Amino acid sequence: MDAPGDCEGPRLPGGDGPPGGTRETSRQLSREQLFVLISAASINLGSMMCYSILGPFFPKEAEKKGASNTVTGMIFGCYALFDLLASLVFGKYLVHIGAKFMFVAGMFVSGGVTVLFGVLDQVPGGPVFTAMCFLVRIADAVSFAAAITASFSILAKAFPNSVATVLGSLEIFSGLGLVLGPPLGGFLYQSFGYEVPFIFLGCIVLLMVPLNMYILPNYDSDPGEHSFWKLITLPKIALIAFVINSLSSCFGFLDPTLSLFVLEKFNLPAGYVGLVFLGLALSYAISSPLFGLLSDKIPHLRKWFLVSGNIITAGCYMLLGPIPVLHIQSQLWLLVLILVLNGVSAGMSIIPTFPEILSCAYENGFEEGLSTLGLVSGLFSAMWSVGAFIGPTLGGFLYEKIGFEWAAAVQGLWALTSGLAMGLFYLWEHAQRRRSKLQNILGTEEEQTALLPDEI
Repeated sequence: MDAPGDCEGPRLPGGDGPPGGTRETSRQLSREQLFVLISAASINLGSMMCYSILGPFFPKEAEKKGASNTVTGMIFGCYALFDLLASLVFGKYLVHIGAKFMFVAGMFVSGGVTVLFGVLDQVPGGPVFTAMCFLVRIADAVSFAAAITASFSILAKAFPNSVATVLGSLEIFSGLGLVLGPPLGGFLYQSFGYEVPFIFLGCIVLLMVPLNMYILPNYDSDPGEHSFWKLITLPKIALIAFVINSLSSCFGFLDPTLSLFVLEKFNLPAGYVGLVFLGLALSYAISSPLFGLLSDKIPHLRKWFLVSGNIITAGCYMLLGPIPVLHIQSQLWLLVLILVLNGVSAGMSIIPTFPEILSCAYENGFEEGLSTLGLVSGLFSAMWSVGAFIGPTLGGFLYEKIGFEWAAAVQGLWALTSGLAMGLFYLWEHAQRRRSKLQNILGTEEEQTALLPDEI
């Protein structure tokens, strides 16, 4: 992969294994790379389906058990909080634990706790129900953090020169999981009750475990010397982390709020509410591979994707309600159209972040190998989780206090702020590079002048 921006950077990780350049010169995938793609696709699809089935019906089910909108938002949000903590730990100790073991164990636990979530309707309402929801959700978060951190690292190791393209392509399966989860969950809930959606999907994830134990390759590496602290204190990476926070918060905001808004505003049944999420997930899944390919082929476009994607996302959230000051009547077709546009803008912003962080890390002295890939994967997952915790928690609270329209507008301001901050940094970085280049040219001319003999 080329280095980002206008300057030349070091080659991205070949690391401790076979050099990526020789492995990717052929258009045909090796057997090992194909198995890695299958494994990563399985965790993306399974985890996103299990995550997204809650949206259409769980808020109403929790309400029956005596949980407020704020508590429901916290149940959604605690997943991200513990995903954050677990991602940092697993990213740091990926080499010690082993990427394959972390991946398979995470998938196994995730499938098991998804099945357990399906029996929570048998628990008495009130504090007992709330506490059990938190416990099961936390266990799911930790297992997901293990699997996805290992998955990112293995992918970057197997495809060192096309990270964005591969990650973007695999977002098809994440999007497919988000697409299938809500309508499938809503249909199974309406047809068979609360238990069946979770038990069905949990069993599917568990069936994927033996397959991945067999096909996923092992990657060995030595522990690195660098830490998360050194990585996150790099100014560019800190700002990219802020962008990741804002985008994940925007996604998370919709979990506890959008289904309630659609039910109240348009009186749709639970099965149809899941279809509203379809526009967002489908457009994100379709656009992500394109932005990934462009990010790898034309690296200097990444900065434009990051900035413009955030600004477009901010506009989408202003129109999602829409915000009352615009005096636009809320209509179902408009809501779906805005969600489709939001899916495209999210793909535009999210996909370039991972290769941007990775390139910046190598430019600042991080060693090429699985250890650094673990740090970057863990950091990406952790920063995503920060926003995914704040989004549902703050969203549920603001929904109760000021309504969906204004709550969505407040959420949009976060995306706008992060986009503008990233844009200002890129302008400053460009100015610094031009100044440095000019100083080098002037210094070279002065040296040449000094070396010329005096003419009389």
